[in-house]
Formats: sequence, C-alpha cells, structure tokens
Amino acid sequence: MVVAMAAFAVEDALVKAVSATLPIGQILILFGLGGAMVFAGVAYAKSESLFTAGVVSRPMRLRFLFEIIGRLFYFLAVALTPLSSATVILQATPIVVVAGASIFFSERVGWVRWVAIFIGLIGVITVINPTAASFSALSILAVIGMFGLAGRDLASRAAPASLSTSVLGFYGFLSVAVAGVLFSLWDAKGFFKPDVQTLVFLLSAIIAGVIAYSALMLAMRTGEVSAVTPFRYSRLLFGIALGVLFFDERLTTSMILGSALIVVAGLFIPRTKRPKPF
Repeated sequence: MVVAMAAFAVEDALVKAVSATLPIGQILILFGLGGAMVFAGVAYAKSESLFTAGVVSRPMRLRFLFEIIGRLFYFLAVALTPLSSATVILQATPIVVVAGASIFFSERVGWVRWVAIFIGLIGVITVINPTAASFSALSILAVIGMFGLAGRDLASRAAPASLSTSVLGFYGFLSVAVAGVLFSLWDAKGFFKPDVQTLVFLLSAIIAGVIAYSALMLAMRTGEVSAVTPFRYSRLLFGIALGVLFFDERLTTSMILGSALIVVAGLFIPRTKRPKPF
C-alpha cells in the first residue's frame, strides 16, 4: 500500500509537470492508452481474456463511468490547483466509500462511524476553506474527482471476482483515455508534439501509474482491509512533499487542520468495531 501511494504521488507530480506543455485532454488520452496497453500485454502474457461476460456487467459499467468522472476531475485538479491540496482532498475517498457502503450495500456502520465520516467531511471543507479570501472554486474539481473515485471503489466491490487485476487495470486506464477524448471535444484545443523531456515525464507517469494500480490491487486483495487502509494516508506525506519541493507550494493553517481531521477520521473508521446485527 505504501508503494502504491508513493507511486500515485509521483504520477500526480509528473502529470502536473506535463500539463504545463500539453493540453489536459491529450495527457489523459496518452496516459490512458499507455497504461491500457501495458495491462493488455500483461493479460495476454497470462492468457487472460479481456472480453468476458463480467466486463459488461452492471457494476463494471458503473465502474467505468465513475472512473471517467474521477480521473478527469482529479487530473484537472492536479493540473490547475496546488498538488498538496488536491492530494489532501483525495484522502477523503475511503471515508466516502464507507458512507456509500452503508447506503448502497446496506452495511451497518453505526453512529460512531457516522461521526467519524462527518468529521472527515468537515476536514475536506476546512481544506477548501470557502470563506477565505484566497478561496478558489477550482478546488471543487478535486472534490468531484474524489467522489468519482469513491464511486469507482464502491462499484469495484460489486464487480465479478473472476476479473483479474490486469483486466481491471486495462479498463481502468481505458476509461482515462475515454475521459480525455470527451474533454478534448469540449475543450477544442489542438494536440501538440511533445518534446523529449515532456515525453519522458509522460512515460514515467504511465509507469508510475501502472505500478501504483498493481500494488494497490495486490494490497487490497491479499491484505486485511482494516490493516492496509490506514497506510493510504502515506500519500499525504508524499504528495505534500513533492508539492513543496518541486512546485514551491506553501502549507496553510486550514490545510494542516483539514489534513489532521481527515486522517484522524480515516484511521478511526477501520478500527471501530462494526455493530452486531439485531
């Protein structure tokens, strides 16, 4: 899980660097197709079929839709807002997943966990700080992206267990390319030929993304969820450090306070015993 979070943070930083020279739509298309090709190659090497009945199941269709929303808006947030703040807001994803599991999967959460969920969402609002003079409506991009990725995680829980990591990775990255096509049609910006440095950054982002996705799936499928989930918050450290070191970002009091609320809520939820059914 720590490897996955580190790789995701590196991916975010590289995408932000590339966004200075390439349109977001082009980045999404190239990034998505590159990752999809890698996972398609892995699936082929393992003799796994990319086209099965499970791929077109309702959970997978929902997963594809939420992946498009989550990836598109989070990529926009990374490109247009400080990397550190986008990273902090994304850390509320597990909290939203727990709330969604209660609503859509009828999982018993209990009032104590609901309090933790509420505290975590207050943390998100604190990071955005809508009452401050420095408030930027662009911060909402990260919030929409966070909800989209939470929806993807919830849909993944209902996806057929027969689908391998390679198959999930292929369609996950393919959805990124689709998001890029849709955004490019709306944005109406032409594509540019990347220079050598930009191309190296983009290829590195694809490699980091593939490593992150694979490590995340391995952690979630082989480890106890309550044991590995707290290590998701290591992404905060990596993301904030990269933002400060390479993009000259500054941490605000609201960001530090919001981060603390999100992390405390997120760490508390998996350690709270689920209430026994009546």
